[in-house]
Amino acid sequence: MTTDVITIHSENKTRSLIARADFAQGAVVYQIPSEKVFDKPNRFTVQMDRNLHIEVGKLSALNHSCDPNVILDMDKMEVVACRDIKAGDELSFFYPSTEWEMAAPFICLCGAPNCIHVVAGARFLPLSTLEHHYLSRHIREIMIDLLNNTQVHLSKLTQK
Repeated sequence: MTTDVITIHSENKTRSLIARADFAQGAVVYQIPSEKVFDKPNRFTVQMDRNLHIEVGKLSALNHSCDPNVILDMDKMEVVACRDIKAGDELSFFYPSTEWEMAAPFICLCGAPNCIHVVAGARFLPLSTLEHHYLSRHIREIMIDLLNNTQVHLSKLTQK
């Protein structure tokens, strides 16, 4: 896979990632690079495990959408088309699919009918919203742990 299948587009101080080729649903668009590893998120990292965040090179220009056209498979380290993509399309993914709690939350202006409005991480979204999106393994595991420990958390609250 060559690196020229995506390009960074800059306009009015914003960046986006643009497909330079067509991709069918399910196709691997790009391999996710791991340039630096951190134990806390920043604006340029993607969470790949509970306490592991990585800088992802030009993929840091990948914008959020509540109706994305790619997913980030952090187990295989691949960007995968979740619907057909045409050359010239902006690539986007659902940030809470990889991010539990973001370092820099923001207001979403994507305009999708299912827009979550505030993008802060999966931690801040109801299960009824998250169940409609692809979620990375670490996000699913954190959610399962929280659900399994709900009774423990509730009993601690009532003891105070």
